[in-house]
Amino acid sequence: MSKIDTILFDFDGTVMDTNDVIINSWQHTYRTLENREEDVANIVKTFGEPLEITMQKLFPNVPIEESVPIYRSYHRDNFGELISICPGMKELLQELKQQEYKVGLVTSRLKTTTMQGLEKYELTPYFDVVVTAEDTDKHKPDPAPVLIALEKLKSAPEKSLMLGDTMFDILCARNAGVASVLVEWGIALTEEEKNGPDGPDYRIGKAEELFDILRR
Repeated sequence: MSKIDTILFDFDGTVMDTNDVIINSWQHTYRTLENREEDVANIVKTFGEPLEITMQKLFPNVPIEESVPIYRSYHRDNFGELISICPGMKELLQELKQQEYKVGLVTSRLKTTTMQGLEKYELTPYFDVVVTAEDTDKHKPDPAPVLIALEKLKSAPEKSLMLGDTMFDILCARNAGVASVLVEWGIALTEEEKNGPDGPDYRIGKAEELFDILRR
């Protein structure tokens, strides 16, 4: 492996545990539009996909300008209380900064809540670049978000790693020529997906295990 100098992170399920706020926001949407709740496993399958795309798939008969605000209003009002930082993540970011790695965040989330989460846990100083859904018209698994981050960081794909918890992250990294690292504290992937042909290049169960990969 080439000498790695750049580490990219997904936000949801990787840096930040946002499972509860996402699931609750979807259940609120289902209750509002269909007077029911959805199976959580089906909601988890949508993790990592831009909201508008998922809305069009799940509620094709509801105008997007009606469905999206239902989700986002609940999400916005409850986001701060329902998120937490993933274990070991702040220590990992601090160590990467100390070792002078270039660090970026690449997310399909909007900038407002992304920055709200980073600021709540005082993580903003550890990221040299933050790429959100508003920075590109093409989203994961398209390589565009990762390529934007690499361009801003002046980094090469072959010297970069991308950490994520969904197949959208893994494929986005692969499509950009970047090695992928699955964080196994995420809940989005099944064992079959993890071990399948589109599975990640590496897997870690704890944040600090990233350094085992970097030392190879």
